[in-house]
Amino acid sequence: MLRKTTLLGAALLVGALTLLGTGCNKLKSRDDLNKGVAAYKNAKYSDAVNFFQEATVLDPKNPNARVYLATAYMMQWIPGAESPENVQFASKAKDEFGKVLSQDGNNSVALASLASLAFNEADPLPLEQKMAKLDEAASWYTKLVTADPKNRDGYYSLGAIAQKKFYPALMTARVNASMKPDEPGPLKDKKAKAELSAKYLPVVDEGIKNLQKALDIDKESDDAMAYMNLLIRERADLADDKDAYKKQIDEADSWLQKALDTKKIKQERSEKKTGGGIIQE
Repeated sequence: MLRKTTLLGAALLVGALTLLGTGCNKLKSRDDLNKGVAAYKNAKYSDAVNFFQEATVLDPKNPNARVYLATAYMMQWIPGAESPENVQFASKAKDEFGKVLSQDGNNSVALASLASLAFNEADPLPLEQKMAKLDEAASWYTKLVTADPKNRDGYYSLGAIAQKKFYPALMTARVNASMKPDEPGPLKDKKAKAELSAKYLPVVDEGIKNLQKALDIDKESDDAMAYMNLLIRERADLADDKDAYKKQIDEADSWLQKALDTKKIKQERSEKKTGGGIIQE
């Protein structure tokens, strides 16, 4: 009986020490997290990474530390730069955001960041690789708006991706049809127009729908209006005749004017808040 009591006491002591150690680790993790945030705010990203790494080691289930660690890596990444160090920053950011999603598959920061990484990686790539990378970005943005249906930037980005996928193919078709850049449409080559319509019209229409969703969330999203103008203007080249072409161009012009007017209103509003940006002595 005495031995059982002694063993029970020892077990309780070990359990208490374990809990105490766990509690201390969490406190230290929060301390490192705060230090990391301070370094991050001062743009000392390398120092921030060190603090966030320590925070995740001490408390592996702390999602904030992991998100900050991934973001600190991402902030050091320069789109288009091909140095081994820069490639590593992107790779480490993706790895850490992936770990965040393994714990929380709907984490909007991780989803948006992975989408942004893919989107920005696309620009300097050759056309075929660029299209594949844009598809990857679209996949992440689709997951983002599924997890967060009120995410305006997700819908806007899906619209922008649609335009970036369609535009190169349309410009190639216009050049092949010996059309000048400012020459009115629709596209002269009927065969090329039919092929483009079959491949890209669903992409463009879906992009327009996503831009409208962005505007439903934020009626003053002048960026979404600007892309709405581009997609409708470019889609006009696939119209059956000149009347249908002109109708879409008029619609595109309307969106362009809305974008310019909204941007002006927002600028004037901002100037009123800051006193016109003039400091009087």
